[in-house]
Amino acid sequence: MSRTLLPIATPAETTRLACRLLRTHWRPLLVAAAAFVVTGLAGLVAPWVLGDIVDSVASGDSSQIGRAVLLIALAAAVTGASTSLSMTYLARAGEPALAALRERALDHALHLDGDRLEEAGAGDLLSRVGDDVRTLAQSLTQIVPLLIGSLVAVVFTAGGLFALDWRLGLAGLASLPFYALGLRWYLPRSGPYYRSERIAQGERAEALVNGLQGAATLRALSREQAQIDRITHHSHRAMTIGVDVFTLYTRFGARTNRSELIGLGLVLATGFLLVREDLATVGAVTAAALYFHRLFNPIGALLMIFDDVQSAGASLARLTGVALLAPPPPSTGASPVRRGTFELTGINHSYVPGQPVLSHVTLRISDGERVALVGATGAGKSTLGLIAAGLLTPTSGAVAVGGFPISSLEPSHVRDDIALVTQDVHVFSGTVRENVDLARPTATDEEIVAALRTVRAASWVDALPNGLDTVVGGHGHPLTPSQAQQLALARVLLLDPRVAVFDEATAEAGSSGARELEDAAIAVTAGRTSLVVAHRLTQAQSADRIIVMHEGRIVEEGTHDDLVAAGGRYADLWAAWST
Repeated sequence: MSRTLLPIATPAETTRLACRLLRTHWRPLLVAAAAFVVTGLAGLVAPWVLGDIVDSVASGDSSQIGRAVLLIALAAAVTGASTSLSMTYLARAGEPALAALRERALDHALHLDGDRLEEAGAGDLLSRVGDDVRTLAQSLTQIVPLLIGSLVAVVFTAGGLFALDWRLGLAGLASLPFYALGLRWYLPRSGPYYRSERIAQGERAEALVNGLQGAATLRALSREQAQIDRITHHSHRAMTIGVDVFTLYTRFGARTNRSELIGLGLVLATGFLLVREDLATVGAVTAAALYFHRLFNPIGALLMIFDDVQSAGASLARLTGVALLAPPPPSTGASPVRRGTFELTGINHSYVPGQPVLSHVTLRISDGERVALVGATGAGKSTLGLIAAGLLTPTSGAVAVGGFPISSLEPSHVRDDIALVTQDVHVFSGTVRENVDLARPTATDEEIVAALRTVRAASWVDALPNGLDTVVGGHGHPLTPSQAQQLALARVLLLDPRVAVFDEATAEAGSSGARELEDAAIAVTAGRTSLVVAHRLTQAQSADRIIVMHEGRIVEEGTHDDLVAAGGRYADLWAAWST
């Protein structure tokens, strides 16, 4: 199935955003630039002094050798100090800028419509905020200093060549066409490779994520090997592109070595002719040869790190593409919704054209009413829940809360007015307090404890080593699925939305914790307009009204007792559940 990936910024857009982010850190950038200049100037000292030594020895005067050695040592010390200073202050400017870019991209990604994110695939986003950020961070500490240092060295060393003798400078300059030919061969071939490599990494991440998230389903359908084959295919494609890139890189290196050989040969040949005609000294030619030899590393680095520069540029463009997505509109005040009456009118939805999942669903939930949604697997319950929560745009139809269509409300207001809790909840790495007050950072400990008590979690939280300050999550105290769900329910209480949508929110509790978690869910929805996608029919039994769905349509509705007495589809479901 084809996917529409998230946008990739143009070079102009990428440059503008990078400059805008770096501009806020101009002071450390200025210090770094000055340090790079000092490094370039200090690097000119040794070849020049060695040339003077050659002339001094040739004339029989060796008295200046000791002074020359001290001068070279001093230049080396200055080079070391200025190099350290340049890298330190470059990091002070670059790291905060990268952090700002990463945070901006993540902020915009978190505000993406669910439809758009699903269309792009989780792997595309993960590879950008993971692989691409890692590539940029590595470039900032390794590639960028090398790039700037090499540019400075090339410019200053070329100036040194011309300062020795303009003819020697022209001889060295004559090698540039050969370097340019190498670049002309390499650049058009390398760009598409790097773009393909980044896309292949995103496809690989997508396959891995889908395999991990759907592991239970794959095992149930005996499709593990098919998914492994898919992961292998995408991994092999990413590896093949990487090998092709390295082969291209190696061939480019051979062209660079040839250019170095030609350039040094031209300098030495010109120097020989100048010395023979007594137009230059042996020391000057020696210094010129050392200068050109000194250019091997910076020129080679400039050419060879095009591999990394291209890769970093592709990563920066991909990350900038996310960062330049339309930002969430700012909130213009309180939500206009004053009551929780909830209406879904004429809802139709199809994931694949011509294959409806929901057909003509109309549902009105009164203010403070608790409605349970039941039906067999595939009836369309979860899809309706996502549409009700505003996370999925229906093919046709409208959703309104308090008389206001949610399409007319600001996204921040929709999130404040309608809360969705599913069976897949995440425990963030942090304390229990930090996990709960995500919904309202200004909440006091008393309010957090009250919320935990309401969802039946206070007892086990008190039993933790540090209570509310106990670190939970991936690197902390492990929580059971039931405990994780209780934290999610406590967040709903602190958020205090006008409408709560529960999509099988107690399905992961297991038999032992089901009753307690269901009681917690009932406490959270008490007096609150609620739509509960019921996994356990005991949840439906306690609801004010039950909606029965079948093949994307509402086929029954009423109270538990009325529907059981009616002897229809719900009665059959209840009979199967009770036996």
